[in-house]
Amino acid sequence: MKAVMLHRLAGLILLVATFPAIAELRIEVTKGVDNAVRIAVVPFAWRGRGVPPADIAEVVSADLRLSGRFESLPVEQMLSLPTEADEVFFRDWRLLNVEYLVIGYLAPATEGYELHFELYNVFKQSADASISIAGTEADLRDMSHFVSDQVFEKLTGIPGSFSTRIMYVTAAGEADRRIFRLNLADADGHRVETVLESVEPILSATWSPDGERIAYVSFERDSRPAIYIRELQTGRTQQVTDFPGLNGAPAFSPDGKQLAMVLSKDGNPDIYILNLADRRLRRVTRHYGIDTEPSWSAAGDEIIFTSNRGGKPQIYQMHLKDLQIERLTFEGDYNANASLLPDGSGLVMVHRRNGIFHISHLDLKHGRLSVLTETSLDESPSVAPNGSMLIYATQFQGQAILAAVSIDGGVKFNLPSSEGDVREPAWSPRKRKLFRPIPYSPR
Repeated sequence: MKAVMLHRLAGLILLVATFPAIAELRIEVTKGVDNAVRIAVVPFAWRGRGVPPADIAEVVSADLRLSGRFESLPVEQMLSLPTEADEVFFRDWRLLNVEYLVIGYLAPATEGYELHFELYNVFKQSADASISIAGTEADLRDMSHFVSDQVFEKLTGIPGSFSTRIMYVTAAGEADRRIFRLNLADADGHRVETVLESVEPILSATWSPDGERIAYVSFERDSRPAIYIRELQTGRTQQVTDFPGLNGAPAFSPDGKQLAMVLSKDGNPDIYILNLADRRLRRVTRHYGIDTEPSWSAAGDEIIFTSNRGGKPQIYQMHLKDLQIERLTFEGDYNANASLLPDGSGLVMVHRRNGIFHISHLDLKHGRLSVLTETSLDESPSVAPNGSMLIYATQFQGQAILAAVSIDGGVKFNLPSSEGDVREPAWSPRKRKLFRPIPYSPR
């Protein structure tokens, strides 16, 4: 029983199905909010020659629609296609019950393209945003996601996460000769990139706070688990642990200077913190039970972790200043793999109810536990940087897929692969690229 607990809680579970390599993920909204905001994203004008290099409006419309909070008006139902302020006739959009309108244009610039968009409140007949940005041809999809983020934040008060990325693991081949791949994709499932391929399992991948490095567990050398750090831009990889026994569950500190991890080199699995500059290792838990799955508070002064020190897996919080520990979960006989929300108001975790593993949210202020998912075998929750959504791995119709749910449970969508199963998602911590506004160039 202890061996089973060790492998489960440390996250070093070999994938038990044959996972083919995947192409782009597709998003299928399964639940949206009631009374979704009706918005129209008009096709952006192209001020250059020939065919436009990108369909900005399609990306923006899809982002907003797939968030579950917006109902996007199909282009074929639009009564007009304005691209400038003087072409907007609010009565047309009121007739269609459209609440907000997005228009804009894409134009060639000295070193790439200029993208301009405007957001209008139809019923107030007012402009809520007017922004111009510039970028290269390679930036066009990122620029589209930037527009989506701006619109989302203006209308919900929540920073958008459309410009972020997700990381996940796939595997392909027969059971005795699988190829494991660590993949990155846009938050909408597009632009999949494989950053690592191995004949050995790749587990517990996590992002650095600046999004430029990842840490993961692999069995690349001597079929033993070890922790590696990889620089995404250069591909440079370094092995940071080589201890006997378990080396698992890496987690970067909020400043990126330390790495929490689980090691069993001194006996039972305990949590250690590695200073990445001088490689000093500090042991922070000492217990005969199993302590695993560390994650950090936003301030970096506390660590949340899973332990069976009370007999069953539960979530505990450690104050790093004095190493004092307090238990956070009491409902249910299994709570694990927890992460604090960015504002510290609650945590998300795997919670077992009636023998089924679900993703749940614990409101730390009121002690209220909410089960967010209805599928089975839910695992590996990862919170979006804006704290409004989380992504997780699950089983759906016999396939291992990724899925997402809002913290309030009001929005749900699946991300199945067209070519196979996926596991162990991790949401990137920040926007991939920020675009500075430029002066507006009216026609």
